[in-house]
Amino acid sequence: MSNVYEERATMIAAGELQEFVPFGRDHCKNHPNAVNLQLRQLQPASELWSSDGAAGLVGSLREVTLHEKQRESWHLRKGTGGDIEEVEFEEELYVAGNMVIWTRGSKNQASYVYKAFTVDSPVLQAVWCNFSVPQNKEMETEIIETVCIVQNTCVNIHSVNGKDFISPLPFQVASVWPSKFGLLFERSNPGTDVTQSPPREPLPTVFSMLHPLDEIAPVCKSAGLFEALRVQYVSDSTLKIVFISCEPSIVMTYDTVQNVHTIWALREVKPEEQAVVLKYPDQIGTPQNMAVNSSLTAHLRNVSKDSPAASPFQNYSSLHSQGRTTSSPGLHSRSHSPAISNMAALSRSHSPAIGVPSFSGVQRFNMSYTPSPKRYSTSHSPNSTFNDSLLANEAEPIAPRLCIDHLWTETVSNHRERNCQATKAFITSDLCEQKFLCFLVESQHQLRCVKFLESNDLSQLIFLSVTTISARDAAPIEGIDAMLVLEVNGSLVLYTGVARVGKVFIPGLPAPSLNRSTPMPRPSTPLDSISTPARPVAMLSPVPELRGSTKFNESSLIEDCTVQPFGTYVHAMRDPVHNRVTLEMNNGSLLRISIPEIANSELVRKCLLAIKYILPKEIAVKVLIKWYNIHNAPGGPSCHSEWNVFVTCLMTLMGYSTDRLGWTRNLDLEGSLSPVIAPKKARPSEMGSDDDWEYLLGSEYNRQVDSHLLASALNLDSVEPLPPNEELSSQLSLDHSAPLFCHIPAVFYVLHLVYEELKLDNLMRDGTRSLVILLLQMARDLQFEEYIDFYWRDYPSIFKTSKQSCIIDQAQIGHMNQPSFFTVEPPCVFQWLSCCLKGGGVLPFPYLPGICERTKLVVLSFALYILGDDNAVSSDVSKYLVKISAGQKKQVNEQDSKRMSMIKPCVLNSSIAEKLVIWLTNTGFTLKDLESVPFGAALPIRDAIYQCRKQPSSDWSEAVCLLIGRQDLTKQAHEVTLAKGKATIGQMITSDMPPANEAEEEDDGMNDMNQEVMSLIWSKDLRVQEVRRLLQSALSVRVNVVHLPEFNDHEYIEEKENKLLQLCQRTMSLPVGRGMFTLFSYHPVPTEPLPVPKLNLTGRAPPRNTTVDLNSGNIDVPPNMASWSSFHNGVAAGLKIAPASQIDSAWIAYNKPKNAELANEYAGFLMALGLNGHLTKLATLNIHDYLTKGHEMTSIGLLLGVSAAKLGTMDMSITRLLSIHIPALLPPTSTELDVPHNVQVAAVVGIGLVYQGTSHRHNAEVLLAEIGRPPGPEMEYCTDRESYSLAAGLALGMVCLGHGSNLIGMSDLNVPEQLYQYMVGGHRRSQAGINREKHKSPSYQIKEGDTINVDVTCPGATLALAMIYLKTNNRSIADWLRAPDTMFLLDFIKPEFLLLRTLARCLIMWEEILPNAQWINSNVPQIIRENSVSLQSQEVPASEDLNMETLAQAHIYIIAGACMAVGFRFAGTANSDAFNCLYKFARNFMQCLPASTAVIMGHYNLETCLSIVLLSLSMVMAGSGNLKVLQLCRFMHKKTGGELNYGFHMAHHMALGLLFLGGGRYTLSTSNSAIAALLCALYPHFPSHSTDNRYHLQALRHLYVLAAEPRLLVPVDVDTSTPCYALLEVTYKGSQWYEETTVELMAPTLLPELDLLKQIKVKGPRYWELTIDLNKGTQHLQSILSRDGILYVKLRAGKVSYKEDPTGWQSLLAQTVNHRSPEVRGFKPEAIKTFTSDAALVSFAECFCKPAKNLAHKQDVLSLFTSILYECVTQENPEILPTYMAIDQAVRRLERKEMSETFELWQIKLVLEFSSSKILQERLKQTPGEGLLMNSEFLPVMKCSSDNTLDQWLYAYGDVLKSYLTGQPYEEAHMNMLACFLVYHSIPTRGKIVGVCMEGATSFSDLLKFTRLGVPVRALLRLAPILL
Repeated sequence: MSNVYEERATMIAAGELQEFVPFGRDHCKNHPNAVNLQLRQLQPASELWSSDGAAGLVGSLREVTLHEKQRESWHLRKGTGGDIEEVEFEEELYVAGNMVIWTRGSKNQASYVYKAFTVDSPVLQAVWCNFSVPQNKEMETEIIETVCIVQNTCVNIHSVNGKDFISPLPFQVASVWPSKFGLLFERSNPGTDVTQSPPREPLPTVFSMLHPLDEIAPVCKSAGLFEALRVQYVSDSTLKIVFISCEPSIVMTYDTVQNVHTIWALREVKPEEQAVVLKYPDQIGTPQNMAVNSSLTAHLRNVSKDSPAASPFQNYSSLHSQGRTTSSPGLHSRSHSPAISNMAALSRSHSPAIGVPSFSGVQRFNMSYTPSPKRYSTSHSPNSTFNDSLLANEAEPIAPRLCIDHLWTETVSNHRERNCQATKAFITSDLCEQKFLCFLVESQHQLRCVKFLESNDLSQLIFLSVTTISARDAAPIEGIDAMLVLEVNGSLVLYTGVARVGKVFIPGLPAPSLNRSTPMPRPSTPLDSISTPARPVAMLSPVPELRGSTKFNESSLIEDCTVQPFGTYVHAMRDPVHNRVTLEMNNGSLLRISIPEIANSELVRKCLLAIKYILPKEIAVKVLIKWYNIHNAPGGPSCHSEWNVFVTCLMTLMGYSTDRLGWTRNLDLEGSLSPVIAPKKARPSEMGSDDDWEYLLGSEYNRQVDSHLLASALNLDSVEPLPPNEELSSQLSLDHSAPLFCHIPAVFYVLHLVYEELKLDNLMRDGTRSLVILLLQMARDLQFEEYIDFYWRDYPSIFKTSKQSCIIDQAQIGHMNQPSFFTVEPPCVFQWLSCCLKGGGVLPFPYLPGICERTKLVVLSFALYILGDDNAVSSDVSKYLVKISAGQKKQVNEQDSKRMSMIKPCVLNSSIAEKLVIWLTNTGFTLKDLESVPFGAALPIRDAIYQCRKQPSSDWSEAVCLLIGRQDLTKQAHEVTLAKGKATIGQMITSDMPPANEAEEEDDGMNDMNQEVMSLIWSKDLRVQEVRRLLQSALSVRVNVVHLPEFNDHEYIEEKENKLLQLCQRTMSLPVGRGMFTLFSYHPVPTEPLPVPKLNLTGRAPPRNTTVDLNSGNIDVPPNMASWSSFHNGVAAGLKIAPASQIDSAWIAYNKPKNAELANEYAGFLMALGLNGHLTKLATLNIHDYLTKGHEMTSIGLLLGVSAAKLGTMDMSITRLLSIHIPALLPPTSTELDVPHNVQVAAVVGIGLVYQGTSHRHNAEVLLAEIGRPPGPEMEYCTDRESYSLAAGLALGMVCLGHGSNLIGMSDLNVPEQLYQYMVGGHRRSQAGINREKHKSPSYQIKEGDTINVDVTCPGATLALAMIYLKTNNRSIADWLRAPDTMFLLDFIKPEFLLLRTLARCLIMWEEILPNAQWINSNVPQIIRENSVSLQSQEVPASEDLNMETLAQAHIYIIAGACMAVGFRFAGTANSDAFNCLYKFARNFMQCLPASTAVIMGHYNLETCLSIVLLSLSMVMAGSGNLKVLQLCRFMHKKTGGELNYGFHMAHHMALGLLFLGGGRYTLSTSNSAIAALLCALYPHFPSHSTDNRYHLQALRHLYVLAAEPRLLVPVDVDTSTPCYALLEVTYKGSQWYEETTVELMAPTLLPELDLLKQIKVKGPRYWELTIDLNKGTQHLQSILSRDGILYVKLRAGKVSYKEDPTGWQSLLAQTVNHRSPEVRGFKPEAIKTFTSDAALVSFAECFCKPAKNLAHKQDVLSLFTSILYECVTQENPEILPTYMAIDQAVRRLERKEMSETFELWQIKLVLEFSSSKILQERLKQTPGEGLLMNSEFLPVMKCSSDNTLDQWLYAYGDVLKSYLTGQPYEEAHMNMLACFLVYHSIPTRGKIVGVCMEGATSFSDLLKFTRLGVPVRALLRLAPILL
């Protein structure tokens, strides 16, 4: 080896020397901590005393002085996660005083404070710790990253996602260690634990905490593998933890008595071991021990119970005031510092420390006795077994969670001086992944390294030999698998494992750190033959070396330092992160250095990996050390010549003499490709010499120029370098004693595989060229003819230059290890792919796991896609790939195959293309990777991607969508992943509303509607503005009264105010409708209160616009008239908030109004928050707060809101909350609470909501009784009983919703019979159950007797029956509900109840409801049909014996009930039959109103029925905004006065709101739950005035929200992010009424109910197709709809959106291009912009497709480029453009005979073979015209021109080919074309051809034998004239 390297190799240069200052230190100075201290001083001394337990001010003053010079510490780690995954950064945790500061910083980003924490007492220790929390039953865990801050009495745990925990510590902690499972605590001072006379069982010393809320549990140890289950607590006080590692999970301890280190495995405890420990805490067997343990537990539990921490509410405050409990001095056995709280103090004196950190523990063991000193003393006296056994039952010990198993103990030889505890320990691995646990025993200057490995089944660690290295300090360098050792004499040395690499030279550090030579490692270190040079080392520093004993005395050091100008030397090392480490100098300064990487160039790194992989470990380590030394010598080579150094190093190790070999000699001199000499080397003279010219001629650069276009264009003669001296080349032979000599074939083979891997990466093209020269040299010397020929075909031009070979003796070839995996036939990846495409059988391709990953990807992709083998990527990998193993990488391979099988394609029935794409994504393959795969090999993958792009599945992951290039799907998937991560604000495309005149305009509460979407849905007219006008209640109304002459002024004013009062009835009813219209349309800003529009009850009188006010006192106005309307106004405002908004408890409280007038509005706001699910975020404390105010409205809103938010959950806390408000649910003896009646009603409905569908027996029983609750004495329950009874009925119906006859466990309650009785009346049954007491005394006011008051109970009972038997089609129950068919019975029933009965009956017989008039009339009994007034008739029939009035009223109510049933059955379907039918009835009722018949029917009844039909109509058309219904609503809006009261207006405007539900985004569902909610909201009895709650609580009108569901699908153009029109194809599943049908809808549109649908598809041709398959489940579509229904779509190239071009005529222009017309040439490149916005394509058109003056002769090229561009753009596969270009360029290069390497020819060959492959031919058969991605005319032209060029060459120079085949010499000039010909026609090597038959070939039939070698027949036809 050359002397230069020998000198360099002794030193390693470290880089980047910087001064290090912990970042937190600076931040601490500015931290506002001093303020706290000043506050502390201001407190009175007594308070300080109690809070600190310290001596008042003295304590705080001491704290001040401490603060001045506080103890600081910090530690660093490699950053994980963070904002950008790729960038590696450092994290620092800095502790000083009460502060902990966590900072982050990387090379590219300055350090910044990530989090800073301040705690109450000084921080003892702070660590990072990851807790793993089990997520679900499948053992999946979520890792919580936390910072744990240990103080004297507690540990604060702060997680990264913002949760904070505080765990009190039941003992004093010596140290805390983060482990794989959680925190480990080491108890301090256990030596003085139990001071009693006889020595007893010691107490545990090590504890674990697996989650911040868990109890601290002791750690146990198993006694050994061979004994029976013998498990005990770790209670040995002599064991000290030295080190804990997470991966592998081990603990290292030091025994202070035996002075040995021990290693244990830390694992979770097994259940049987837990049982053993709990039964016998230590198996000594005496009951006494057992009892003591448990008594101590009990004692400890009690102590903690004494401390105020027992209440869960006080946990925070109590932790800071634990010292306040007064402690009696008699309690403590020894005195102790008063600063410690009594809990900690007790546990210090005699704690078993099985402690109670969490409050749950305290409450579980709530002992009732108070601890007394006597009790303690007895429990500790030796003979107190009896007393203890009493206690033993009460207290159980805490189960251990972790266990340690013994793995290894060091052996200490006696003659060595006393062993000491290790000061530092770490795990390091060497360059060959062998792991070592190293620990530093500082007192003896020893670093002991224990080698360990995992057993084959990965279950156990096996510890092997110990090696000792003499050292003062050491630190691991993880980044390069090494460690830095500070030797005793102060020099830094790098080791890998226990092999020494070399000294580290630190530029900029004074010399002493260099020049003290190192004593040899201890004898137990394997001496290293390479890295220890044999001759004395030439030192860089002139200072004489210190050669002294190992431990030289301190004085010599000091003297030495005085000689030096600076007396600094390295004193210690700390904080190693990746490849950086901090050096502590003796003067206290800190320097940070980085140790260089093992290799910078990708090529060298890959080659090193391969060599390391194949060689035995020892040799591999030697090679890597040798390389590392050479590569990183001080002043070493720069980056670009790294490869040259590597080649020289490798060849020297293999035994070459690199000086003598021509090309490697040049490498030594050559810096890079251009002949620029590296500046570091001193030049002999500036003048230059002949050698320089020689060097230039021999350079690679010259060779390249030689084969270059320019040289031939200028007709330069090639200047050949002089032939090398003969004597040099004659005697080149290999040194067979070199370390790698016998491994040359193995090294050669793996480097060849690396070469094949690099061929598949376009970016490594230079690397293959460099590597092939080395491979060629080795192949020559090993005489592998096949390989030489193979490399020559790849790079024919190289052969002209290098011809030297070295001789290897045959005898020595025998000594070489011939690896078993070596093949004579060179593995060629392109050849393999080519065989695949031709459909031939393929052998498995060799690959190196972890190194040739790209080979593996491409090979398996071809196997899957071309050969169509589904299992290629899962179970049959071995069919296609064979792993090369050196017998050393066993476990890696196993894991590798595990990973392979893990990522099986998730879709089984999918196409192969889909499988391939999903598999590629799972392996982490991206578009960026695809771009660097050569175009021939990439084409099949691109083809698969294109197939998937045309027909994607909607539920693919984001990564798959990115790969197939569908931006629309990618964005959709991105939204889904975001939503899973956290509830984001569903960012609907925000419409920019014109700011015009908004300032003066009153906020009407409808400004935030999404105008953009609504203008797409209703684009033709202004109906939305009209609805807004009808529903606004913020402006004054117009009061138009004509001033008649007979009125005086006062009467006129009164008249105006009366008119205003009428109009106000309407205004007050508007908010309910407005809430429906604006439902979920707004995302509030968390920093601003919610805008609530005001309810304006004033008027303006024309013509002067004077204000008319009701408060003038001229007329009587009902009291509290507006209270309910402001409640509704609050609900409407609150319902604007979308469920996805981010709202918290604070914001809800922040909205609370200041003035009491708005309390009703706020009550409504609370109810609305419950309906949209946000009230669950309100803290329990706040709920309690609101309810105690006793404001009736607030209670109603809150109870209903909370119940709606917890719908169907049976939540216990809410149940308690509701029960307080329902006397019937309270125990009989409870105090009578005065709960307002309406609040009781709300609470009852709340019970129904919380228990919806659960058929909960107890609640059902109570509610059943409450329907018939009799009035009590003292006027209890006497007013508005109807609404209570109705609420109980509705609630009962909800609890048993749809359960029908299978009411489990309720048969004894006779629910249906009891309800029937409530409905028809009869004798009251005796009250059973709990409320018997309350109903003893009847009411003094209401005399009902003992019959049931049907007027009160009937509505509730009827609806309860309807809900219980909903959709059950139970005919017997339905018959109970038939309308009576005799006059006698009809007289007994209120007509209104007939409506309810009809509705209930139809809901039960759900399937029979039909949307036609005939069915509606069929519900009317015969007697009514025959005798009653029909709705159309004008005159009244007279009859003596029949009561006409009864019949007429019954008739209209029954019809209204049937109409309502149709409304429920077809709610939200926009069914046209139902619409027409109901519309007809609505018109009929409207015509009836003015007619004379109205007198009989009653105006009020007609209005009621009309309102009900109108509501039913709106239910059917909910969300559709139908114009006809809108007209009806507007007509009703204009009618005021007369019979039209507040309730009717409310009904009409609710109908209007339903029609435009949620601005057209929502519609109604027909699920059971929705029907129950609608029955509550649309109950067909409307309030007669604004404060009327007699029959139905007004607040229930808002429960419609529970029935609303988002079903609007809005296509959004992914490029412009604006909503657009798109054609949908919706397929219905078949049902009993219709077969499977498909309809076309233009979106945005409301979808039908999702469970009716089979699939939804976005249809072409304007947009890319996209299918959502609902057979797989509706979750995906539901998640889209709930996020504002945004479905991203992408416009296809050249198409125009439907909005700009409704008819589809504008796109015709583009179609002319699509169909390959001859117009292409006439097309201008400027037109490209209409097709695509891709910047790259536009630039391509600018630069390559525009004719210019100087390109006149290139017209054909321009037209070719233009047509290629159009092809790519119109077919929408622009990614194929580079492939087109590359093929074209390659063919042109071939035509000009300028191919110096055959790489591109291989690619063209693969493209042509793919185009004729089986898979494409089959696709063409199935779908003609859908062949390859590429234009079918382009490839044949290219193929033709390639064939022509090669045929012309063959015609001219056939003899060259012949002489090659026959093995005769030939001219070098034709090498390139010859290689091209051989590759293109797949002609095998000379050796093979000779093998078949060369000479005897006389006829073409003889030549056909060559086909066995894979030669195609067309190639034989070309060979025939030459060979025959």
